[in-house]
Amino acid sequence: MDKSKQPFRKYKRSFRRRLPPIGPGDRIDYRNMSLISRFISEQGKILSRRMNKLTLKQQRLITLAIKQARILSLLPFLNNEKQFEKAEPIPGTIRPRTRNK
Repeated sequence: MDKSKQPFRKYKRSFRRRLPPIGPGDRIDYRNMSLISRFISEQGKILSRRMNKLTLKQQRLITLAIKQARILSLLPFLNNEKQFEKAEPIPGTIRPRTRNK
C-alpha cells in the first residue's frame, strides 16, 4: 500500500492511569493539615488543579478548606519569612545627605 493511500491513524500512546492524590478515605477538612499542606506552595499559594491532579469538586473543597484554615490562623496567609527580616544595605548604595547652602 502506498503511503499516500494509507488511512489516517492517530498516534496511540499507552495511557497509564495515575493514582489520585486524595484517597477515598481522606477527608477534605480545614483541620486536616497534613492533607492541606500538600496543596500549598512554598510561598503559601494554593496550587492549581493541573499541578494537583485533582477533580474540579476536590479542588473547590481544598480551596475552601485552605481559606478556612487561614482565617482561623491554622495556616499563614503568606509563607515568606524573609519579608519580615530587615535586609542589610549594600555598601556604597546609600549615601549620606548633604545640604547645599
